[in-house]
Amino acid sequence: MPHLHHGAAGSFGSVFTTVMLVFAALLYLRGWVSLRSNCPGRIPAWRACSFLLGLFFIWVAAASPIAALDHELLTVHMLKHLLLMTVAPPLIWLAEPVRAWSQGLPQFVRRARGIAFCWPLIMRTGRALVRPEVCWLAAAAALVGWHVPAVFTFAMHSATWHFVEQSSFLASGLLFWWPVVQPWPSVLRPDLSMILYLFFATLPCDILSGFLVFCDRVVYPVYLSSSHLFGFSALADQQCAAALMWTCVTLVYLVAGAVLATRLLSRQNPRDDEFAQQDLYLKSVRRSVQPSLGAF
Repeated sequence: MPHLHHGAAGSFGSVFTTVMLVFAALLYLRGWVSLRSNCPGRIPAWRACSFLLGLFFIWVAAASPIAALDHELLTVHMLKHLLLMTVAPPLIWLAEPVRAWSQGLPQFVRRARGIAFCWPLIMRTGRALVRPEVCWLAAAAALVGWHVPAVFTFAMHSATWHFVEQSSFLASGLLFWWPVVQPWPSVLRPDLSMILYLFFATLPCDILSGFLVFCDRVVYPVYLSSSHLFGFSALADQQCAAALMWTCVTLVYLVAGAVLATRLLSRQNPRDDEFAQQDLYLKSVRRSVQPSLGAF
């Protein structure tokens, strides 16, 4: 069966993704440069580099020439999922994009955003979405759901659903890492529950990876007709993809858990000064919104 998601539709998706990533980068840099003159709201340069690196990994996974090889090798397909769910999201949240984007938007858009975010329904929805249990379940559902063989094959033969699949991996990855990184406007308060959160997040990955590694048959028949690049058989490709996911996810979560544990054991949070700066900046943003609120 031909891979219908390759061709004009796939090229359009790559171009669209590239344009959106460039726009996100320019908007972030506009806000970052603007904040450089505002000492309380300044974002360190390393955070800006983290954001650009995160966007680069998204481009590699969704719009680069390497991404087009996912119909030939499951290993490439799995690498894309890792970049979208495990690598890019924490890099993006570490850059505090909400602060930079808020500053980079035109003044009238910022005021409209401030008014909208003060609506009780939007505030309640936002708080519900970033609850750890919701974020954990969203990431686990995306990981397991899209790797069900029938669903996987369906997405591989449809440009639209392949785009939906990649978008859901990125969205669920961003949700998953929010409680861990706790970017602005949240306040970073590491606790033991986040270490347990990361530990239990490895379980769906371990189960899926273990099944793919030790299974003696090809789970995804779509790769039986591939060109077997680099001399990989379909079964060897499957085992390599599973081992890659198993190893990378474990290492990333281990590093994140170690960082959180270090913060828990330290007497003083190294971001205390940043919290004070963020509080000053948040107060200034609220003051700028108050005149607009008075008209409603």
